[in-house]
Amino acid sequence: MKMKPLYAGLFGIIVIGILLVGWRVLAGSYRFQGSLIDPPAPAADFTLTDQNGQPFRLSDQRGKVTLLFFGYTHCTDVCPITLASFTKIHEQLGKQADNVRFVFITVDPERDTIQQMHDHLAKFDPAIIGLTGSPSELGPVWKDYGVFLDPHHGVGVENYDVDHSSRIYAIDTQSNWRLTYPAEMDWQTIAEDVAHLLN
Repeated sequence: MKMKPLYAGLFGIIVIGILLVGWRVLAGSYRFQGSLIDPPAPAADFTLTDQNGQPFRLSDQRGKVTLLFFGYTHCTDVCPITLASFTKIHEQLGKQADNVRFVFITVDPERDTIQQMHDHLAKFDPAIIGLTGSPSELGPVWKDYGVFLDPHHGVGVENYDVDHSSRIYAIDTQSNWRLTYPAEMDWQTIAEDVAHLLN
């Protein structure tokens, strides 16, 4: 009779252990919905200039999740849509967003000056970081991230479009390239993936 409380205690410990293991298995079974880079690849480092004229180095963001998108301020379709998605993801993540960097890198350095980037991004979320630089500074970054771009001129020197690849890149807290998303991916899905990267 005296052994029953001991057995009950051991049983309780075993049950708790099973529940903890089960919870960890379920927590670890999350399936990312972007295109997974497996195994994760180290994200190529770079230093460019932000919309406030300050240097931005990717490796300095270690410990945070970074979302990268390559576009340009005169873009009238996919770029503003993506910037709006960044704004919504930032709102959705709440306080977790303090550990996320939303980065917009130009593919049109001729027009996307520091001032132009500043004025354009002021229309969106102030958390978005706009990066520019000279063609020689940006060229290696475009190459490292497999960015396609093809400027083609319309009417006048200033009125031209830039055809460019439009994927969003997710870099994890260890500075590894983990996921990519097509620009048409819904922002809720990206926000969910980012939340799991943070955890």
